[in-house]
This record gives sequence, structure tokens and C-alpha cells, in this order.
Amino acid sequence: MVGPLEEDKGENCMLKIKLDSCLPKPSDEMISSTEKFYRIKFPDNYIEFLKKNNGAIPITNVFEFNNHEYLVERFLCLLGDGINDYDEGWADIEVTISEISERLTDDGKRLGKKIIPIAVLFAGNYVCLDFREDEMVPSVCIWYHEESRNFAPVTRKVTDNFEEFLNILYEPERSTE
Repeated sequence: MVGPLEEDKGENCMLKIKLDSCLPKPSDEMISSTEKFYRIKFPDNYIEFLKKNNGAIPITNVFEFNNHEYLVERFLCLLGDGINDYDEGWADIEVTISEISERLTDDGKRLGKKIIPIAVLFAGNYVCLDFREDEMVPSVCIWYHEESRNFAPVTRKVTDNFEEFLNILYEPERSTE
């Protein structure tokens, strides 16, 4: 038994998340402030996702890429000033960026960020929105922590956009043993 779950039905996907795993909804001001600080504009469907599933632990949490299965442990969140009020503060997008900042960019002089982590993968890698090719519709990539170096991020594109990424997630088969 997995435990209680909620279902978020996007346009074409069915995302199952663990009940009570979502953190408080980020305000429009918090989202706007984050966008201004990193000099990006989140896609509308990602903003809608954040407002419904801030920091959620997904049950539909596996995707295949390059003949490997990847497991999403948790979607990152925006907590703003309330970051110290939650044990999940480590999963805040801004905290995550501050920890790996130099390894997320290939230009130390660039203001803002073009790779924004949005989910933690098993083993320390991240799913990211990648604004380098298209600032209006970022692709989704995997950022590899062991391969990335300061000002030399190693990423691989998974999907063309966030909605496509949600659509490739599936629930792992459970052992009946």
C-alpha cells in the first residue's frame, strides 16, 4: 500500500501525488520575485503546477530516458520567507540554486540563471527547466551533479516542455512479494 494520494489532472496527464506532501501555495508575488531575481519567466503551466503541487512527492514518479529509468523523489518548492518553518526547506528552489549555483551556469558573468532545478532525482541529479534555447518555452533536462563542474553544467534534454515531462511520468510497478 502506497498510502493516501491525490490526483492532479493536467490537460493530458494524470499525476498522482502523496496526500499531504504539498507545501503551502506560493504567492504570485513570491513567484514574480523569483522570476525577476533569476531573470526568467516560468511557463504558465509550471506556475499552475507550483500553486497546486508546491514541493509535492509524486507517486507517478518514474520516467525513462536514454535506456535508463529515473525516479523523481520530490518536486522542488518555493517557500520564500517561511523557509525556516518547514523541514522541507532544503527542497526550496532558491536554496537548491544557492548550493549548486556555479555548476548550473556556463557563464560566471551572466546575471540570472538559465537552468532552474524543479525536481530532485534519486542519487542527487535534478530535473531542470532549461531556458538556454527558448526563454518563453523552456525544455526540460536532467542536470548531472557528478559530471557538472563550476561553469560547466552537464545536462541532457528530456522533453521539449514541462507538460511533455509530466506526461512521461508513470507509476512504478510494485512487487507483490
